[in-house]
Amino acid sequence: MSYAFDWVDAFSDTVFGGNGCVVVHGADGLSLDDRMALVRETSLSECAYIVTSDKADFGARYYLAGQEILMAGHPTVATVVSLVKRGLIDLSGGRADITLEVGSGVLPIEIMQDRQGRVGVTMTQHRPVFGATHDPADIAAIYGLSAGDIVGIPQTVSTGTGFAITVLRTKDALRAARLNLSALAEFTAGTADTFIEPFLVAMGGETGSGDTFSRLLLPPPMPAEDPFTGSATGCMAAYLWEHGLIDGPVFTAEQGHWMGRPGCAQVVVLGPRNDISGVKVSGSGVVVMQGDLLL
Repeated sequence: MSYAFDWVDAFSDTVFGGNGCVVVHGADGLSLDDRMALVRETSLSECAYIVTSDKADFGARYYLAGQEILMAGHPTVATVVSLVKRGLIDLSGGRADITLEVGSGVLPIEIMQDRQGRVGVTMTQHRPVFGATHDPADIAAIYGLSAGDIVGIPQTVSTGTGFAITVLRTKDALRAARLNLSALAEFTAGTADTFIEPFLVAMGGETGSGDTFSRLLLPPPMPAEDPFTGSATGCMAAYLWEHGLIDGPVFTAEQGHWMGRPGCAQVVVLGPRNDISGVKVSGSGVVVMQGDLLL
């Protein structure tokens, strides 16, 4: 069988920036094993598969190397950019509104295209669910840090996929973080709610435009670090707004610069601090290559 695909760099307006994702079209008949095998073949953190939907304009499913992930930010941007590139979304008027059904539900999507042809995608992530809190010392031990490096109490937050949001006091601590696989395995074995990994964030961007800078360190068989994590960015935004760590609900999130893959997102938290209804996460994407997957 032959499946058309696009390789898209998401949360970047130039190639070789942000986070890469392969988007496979017409993937309803593609087996789960093959979907995950392609992730391992590409050495990317995730791949996206466009499927039919009876609930939304388009459907997509996202996979890590060993499992499905119900909600993911950079595959959402990549999927929409791929649909635009192949003429499946009409942007003749410069903008469009669509719905996209992912594993966690239906996402409203806004799409803009500027005069230079750059495509910007805004997803409205689900109402955040604030889950378990975690001992700062337990999180710090996963990264070779001390509890004093952490601001406040880490907490698992989900806008479709859960992350233990952990705010660090300094960028020096963020840069020094190193993943201890055995400590991570011990920690995750004891978590009862939806959880993937701690998402580490420090206040202040890496450029003059940024307000936050983040890292997501990953265990095998995934890449060692994610260049930009759109779903975790939405969770992080909800946490920062809920706990009063940002003055306003609109900010710019940056990630990946220390890897040589700079990415950024414009973020808007919807609703008051005590009743957040959703999070808008916006980013650009560019197609790097196109081809056919032969299986």
